[in-house]
Amino acid sequence: MTTNAQTSGADLFAAAARALKDRVDEVNRLNVFPVPDGDTGTNMSLTMDAVMADLERLGPDAPIAEIASAITHGSLMGARGNSGVILSQMLRGLCEVAATATAFTPETVAAALERSQVVAFQAVRKPVEGTMLTVLKDAAIAARAAVGSEASLDDFLDIVVQAAYDSVKRSPDLLPVLKENGVVDAGGFGLAILMEGFVAALEGHDFRERDISTGEGPLSVVPVDDWNDEEYLYCTEFLLHGAEVDRSVIEEYVAEKGGSELVVGDRETYKIHVHTDEPGTVLTWATGLGEVSEVHVNNMRRQTADRTEGIKRDKAPSKPVGFVAVAAGDGLRDILTSLGADVVVDGGQTMNPSTAELLEAVSRVDAASVVILPNNRNIIMAAQQVINLADRPVAVVPTTAIPQAFAALLAYDGSETLEDVAAAMEEAARAVRAAEITTAIKDSTGKAGVIKTGQVIGIVDHEIEVIGETIQQVALDVVRVIADGGETLTVLAGEDLSDDELDALVSRLEAEYPKLEVEGHRGGQPVYPVLLAVE
Repeated sequence: MTTNAQTSGADLFAAAARALKDRVDEVNRLNVFPVPDGDTGTNMSLTMDAVMADLERLGPDAPIAEIASAITHGSLMGARGNSGVILSQMLRGLCEVAATATAFTPETVAAALERSQVVAFQAVRKPVEGTMLTVLKDAAIAARAAVGSEASLDDFLDIVVQAAYDSVKRSPDLLPVLKENGVVDAGGFGLAILMEGFVAALEGHDFRERDISTGEGPLSVVPVDDWNDEEYLYCTEFLLHGAEVDRSVIEEYVAEKGGSELVVGDRETYKIHVHTDEPGTVLTWATGLGEVSEVHVNNMRRQTADRTEGIKRDKAPSKPVGFVAVAAGDGLRDILTSLGADVVVDGGQTMNPSTAELLEAVSRVDAASVVILPNNRNIIMAAQQVINLADRPVAVVPTTAIPQAFAALLAYDGSETLEDVAAAMEEAARAVRAAEITTAIKDSTGKAGVIKTGQVIGIVDHEIEVIGETIQQVALDVVRVIADGGETLTVLAGEDLSDDELDALVSRLEAEYPKLEVEGHRGGQPVYPVLLAVE
């Protein structure tokens, strides 16, 4: 064995605690079961911090019995959440055997793990397979099976740790919610990390990252909002000192007031954990029995929301560049989505989305950077404000019409550099000449002359270029303004233009402009019965 003979039990526990602390975020991301009472990795790590605080009070030559007592006391006093309380009982069982051991042998390890299993299972009223309890049980079984083999102590310990990781890998087969969400059990993974950290320090080598991918492939840790409004709202935990009642009395009371109840310790100090809607009632009852301390009450709905947002922020984006576009009309949204827009924000000429709405849309795009296509002159400035507010690089391609966004999206060639992508899209958008046809809502005067309420007008680059009495005639005249040098004419029918009217308009345009390839689509946009674009 390569370990330093002077390595103390305190040093080994310190190494295990560091190994878990280094991987807290990784464990937290897996926390989707059984209940959202905080982050599993954080709770287990805080419990280990309390252990280390008690160990640091000991002298460098403290005997194993004192070390075991400090671990038991520290873990009980500092246990946080379900996972922390269960971990404290696992450590208590280990220490009951370690405190009287005369040598560190495979038999000692096996006996300690078996006692740890008994104590931990006794602490949980309704043990669930596929959790950290199962990982401990599988490690204990593997240890007992290896006792008496010809394996060296190093190899024996490696067998035990590997059994823990193998158990973690199997946890989705025991808990459907884990398989559904593409994760292994968080508490079990945390326990395996502690074992590996302890053994790595004992054997004198670096922490070894072990595979926890399932038989169905690598883990896919995704944001999961696992809060159920039927669950209890508050995770409540505290220490109760000097209560002259048996543990069963406390267990029965907290079981009536909530769920996920854990009561460990003895009459000198009980550690109580319960999920309840009445934390005040539980605490008032407890103060009638003795003194309480280390009170923690957490709102699990808020914890779940915070964790979900954290996963979203931390999750690696699935692609380098994503796209947000603005449009009104089901048809336009469908076209933009088919061309690659990740999020289409509802808006346009008469309803300009705010900077906040555009920022929220950017946050929903699963990409490292985002291009915004405002598709309206009045939206460009709001879009540009997002650049300095977003949590990732953002570029705005200043499209002023929907057809320009079509061309811009078609120009994307899969490049990863945001600046290059935005430049190519802007160049493609500039090559599109677009026009809008609508009805005047009041008397006015424009570039084309006097306009009467109810007349049909054709708008090109914010100038009224054509005035007429019918949509078809104005469309024919507007195309003359924008058609020069073009090859393709796109016609987008608004919500007020029927299919028959669209077909008739397309046929007339094909007859009038035989050199243009005319394409008609349902856009469904309000206000503008027809949108036109020439490329």
